Amino acid sequence: MAPRLLRSDFQTLLQSTTLCSRCLRQAHPRFFSTSPRPSTRLRQSMFRWLNGPGAAFRDPLPGSTNYLNAYDPQGNLIRARAARASIRSTGEEDPRTAGDEDGPDGPDAALGRNHLEQNIAGAKPIPKEMADDLMPFPLNRQFRSQPVLSEELRDEIYRRINQEKKSVRTVSAELGVEMQRVGAVFRLKTIENQWIEEGRPLAAPYARAVGAMLPNTPFVPGTRTPPLPHESINDLPVHSATTRQLFHPVPESMHFNRESAARAFSRDLLPADKRIPHPELVDLAKVAAQHRGRDDVVKARRNELEQQEAAVLNMRREQKAAQEAAAKKVDTPRWQFRFENIKAESAGRDGRAKGGVGARYGIPPQDRKKGQIKIPTKVE
Repeated sequence: MAPRLLRSDFQTLLQSTTLCSRCLRQAHPRFFSTSPRPSTRLRQSMFRWLNGPGAAFRDPLPGSTNYLNAYDPQGNLIRARAARASIRSTGEEDPRTAGDEDGPDGPDAALGRNHLEQNIAGAKPIPKEMADDLMPFPLNRQFRSQPVLSEELRDEIYRRINQEKKSVRTVSAELGVEMQRVGAVFRLKTIENQWIEEGRPLAAPYARAVGAMLPNTPFVPGTRTPPLPHESINDLPVHSATTRQLFHPVPESMHFNRESAARAFSRDLLPADKRIPHPELVDLAKVAAQHRGRDDVVKARRNELEQQEAAVLNMRREQKAAQEAAAKKVDTPRWQFRFENIKAESAGRDGRAKGGVGARYGIPPQDRKKGQIKIPTKVE
């Protein structure tokens, strides 16, 4: 038979449960209270930091980044403190800040927050940010904030393409900006000018505020080149033909160079010297090395390269115009359908030729497909 609970035992258990709940409320009253909780130690530390060393981040440094790694635990700008130490060592002490104590509101912080006014008055400017100053996340020391194009440099890119009628390649080589970025800047500046003509509002204050807090590549109007190149403009792009697995045996007596490596991957692949974005810079460097002191020879070669590039661009425009004329267009209220004549033989014997339908969407390689022979069967 199942055990039974007597009436007296049940009343005793109910009383003990009530007493335990009452004791719990008396022992921990804040668990059942709706009054605001007192400030914790972490919260006090947070406000202590915000009112102390963190006060330097309340107003961003004009014309400079304002990251945590640029400050010491006391809230002083490290590179400003180094500049002040160099001033003291040379004996050029600023009389306006002499005798002040270092701290969150000391001369280092003043030199950091008001360096534009001090530069106008003749004081020493803040040094440029170093690599350690461009780390916005202290726990991720591998990340560096990359510079952006300044507004003056973007205007210069647009002016040289729009007014001077220079090509994107030429502007990229002159200003040290990648060709894709030059094209993007020109398109965005064109849209911006259209919006200004239409009277549409721009987020110019927001852009200026964000640009002032990021490292940027400056440009002085009236000069031909910026003080520093913005980025590397001649990096070798990764071609899709070079991403597949390849076994290519060669005889020991064969001279295997860049052209041989390109032909091993694809018969139509150009060598690395010709696939870089600016092969003309290599040619100009060779001409300058052979004819040192002959600026006229280098200038003539540069003009020749520009003429060749203009001829290639005209040929591409003519080809594109011919393709547009050969295509049959059918307009609908929402879409425009284009029809072109094709040939089944254009896909080749294996159906993987570039002239086949759908080749522009990509052709998967066969190097890791089952049943394919991966070991070379002959040596050429």
